[in-house]
Amino acid sequence: MRRAKIVCTIGPATDSPDQIQTLVDAGMDVARINRSHGSIEEHEEVIRHVRKAARASGRAIAVLVDLQGPKIRLGRFENGPHKLEVGDTFTITTRDVPGTKELVSTTFKKLPGDCRPGDRLLIDDGNVAVRVIEVDETDVKTRVEVPGEVSNNKGINLPGVAVSVPALSEKDKEDLRWALKVGADFIALSFVRDAKDIKDVHEIMEEVGVYRPVIAKIEKPQAVENLLEIVEAFDGIMVARGDLGVEIPLETVPLVQKHA
Repeated sequence: MRRAKIVCTIGPATDSPDQIQTLVDAGMDVARINRSHGSIEEHEEVIRHVRKAARASGRAIAVLVDLQGPKIRLGRFENGPHKLEVGDTFTITTRDVPGTKELVSTTFKKLPGDCRPGDRLLIDDGNVAVRVIEVDETDVKTRVEVPGEVSNNKGINLPGVAVSVPALSEKDKEDLRWALKVGADFIALSFVRDAKDIKDVHEIMEEVGVYRPVIAKIEKPQAVENLLEIVEAFDGIMVARGDLGVEIPLETVPLVQKHA
């Protein structure tokens, strides 16, 4: 029996009934639904297609719903995208402003409270890097160190910074309730930092009256430091190498995966 299981992310290129059946026939064991993208209606249809393909093949195919987590993002640009050059100043603000090459809003309203001069911020998975030079109540002023293009809703990583975000956003809570009600087999929790992050998930499961295994996604330095307690508290772990490779030196990611 094959012990390794194959998890496939179902996206626009693979969400048709024929494509899902092809994935099942090719050996897919788990269909991953990424709640960072797509609508509830689209994902409910995907789940129906997966269940139908599983019945047709006589195989048990699990559905894993991956919660978006508290991802920190840039806002929207008025006339973007914009190319930032080394030495440019670029301010990220909690104010609701139309984005320009010099100033853009953020979805994370506590950013100024978590940043200090000297902190390094990575935008778009590290394609752009900026250094904090000044912070006030609403604005984080930075200087560009690694040039690149910035555009709407790109992610922001703060390597080494203990960010004060909740384990579950309001969107995550609603997505979790939905996932439990439509019969998801596994729940993946993004940006886990320590064992306590599972508490809110279990409270909602108790509220709904449905319990499912919870997978901790290891993609923050704090999670690496607290790996043992996370392994004990959660039902499984997933080393999310993309985000983790932005937060810690890329060459150490295989070591973390092996240790996990």
